[in-house]
Amino acid sequence: MIIKTPSRIHMTLIDLNGSYSRYDGGIGLTINKPNFILKCDTAEKKEVTIDFSENIKNNDVKDQCISKIKNSAEKIISHFQLDTGFHFNVKEAFYPHAGLGSGTQVSLATAKIICEYNDISITGLELGKILNRGGTSGIGIYSFERGGLIIDGGHSKNEKKEFLPSSVSKATPPILIGRYEFPKEWDILIAIPKSHNIMGNKEVNIFKEYCPVPKRDVEKLSHLIFMNLIPFLLEKNIQEVGNAINNIQNLGFKKVEISLQQEKIKRLMEKMREFGAYGVGMSSFGPSIYGLIDKDSSDVLKATKEFLGEDGIVFKAKAQNHGFELKK
Repeated sequence: MIIKTPSRIHMTLIDLNGSYSRYDGGIGLTINKPNFILKCDTAEKKEVTIDFSENIKNNDVKDQCISKIKNSAEKIISHFQLDTGFHFNVKEAFYPHAGLGSGTQVSLATAKIICEYNDISITGLELGKILNRGGTSGIGIYSFERGGLIIDGGHSKNEKKEFLPSSVSKATPPILIGRYEFPKEWDILIAIPKSHNIMGNKEVNIFKEYCPVPKRDVEKLSHLIFMNLIPFLLEKNIQEVGNAINNIQNLGFKKVEISLQQEKIKRLMEKMREFGAYGVGMSSFGPSIYGLIDKDSSDVLKATKEFLGEDGIVFKAKAQNHGFELKK
């Protein structure tokens, strides 16, 4: 049995002020690459073993896969009291801590494929609860299961008492409040410069230092998403969707995230706009940068590659309007 997952762009957290009785909320887009592809077979011994295809050579990628696969498998085996062992072969994997949600996809893929082997019908939301994923954002969970452009509703302050990133939050995954088809004729340009990653205690400390963000920013951001970005998306107006994405970068917690980046990342965003991308944003804490392009702005890909040179990678993706794929 083989499972293949998409990636996701995390556009922004919506409310890190909390004046309106909720925290978090997120908006993000499912993209068709890079992928995580995992093969699973049952094993005679009740243990979890992992190996990798020859194309996977990066030790950071391997370390993340080993950690997430073992952790997820153990939680699912324990939760459902399974007596089976499993052997996993990682056929394809992507960069950890790049802002594309690799950790969530590895965890959910592992859990889902074990459940399929045991004829357990379960949703991505239920898996997220078992695995303790989605404590801040639900974008990764709903991208895994549903695809498209996703908006989640965050957490009630009765459940979540403070501002925390998903890596340490114990809150249950947030509810889905919107899921939209993304135009197939638009492309998403992804640029990942070589950069220091913001994660772990550093990420926790940023939440503590910079939250709550200004209430007015949250109000502007909410209006921008629901009365600008989404309506223009449904009307397939790429220029106005791009304008909304550009404006998101200057509000709330996203403004904080970008302010803490190296100058070369800020410069990359500026240059991608100059090259003709309709909207340019940073996914999560970066360093992945995304921009919208179409047939009239195809030169942006070449120009961005030339600008970044050997200091990172650049590729073109499509939105994916469905979730994981499973082959039995």
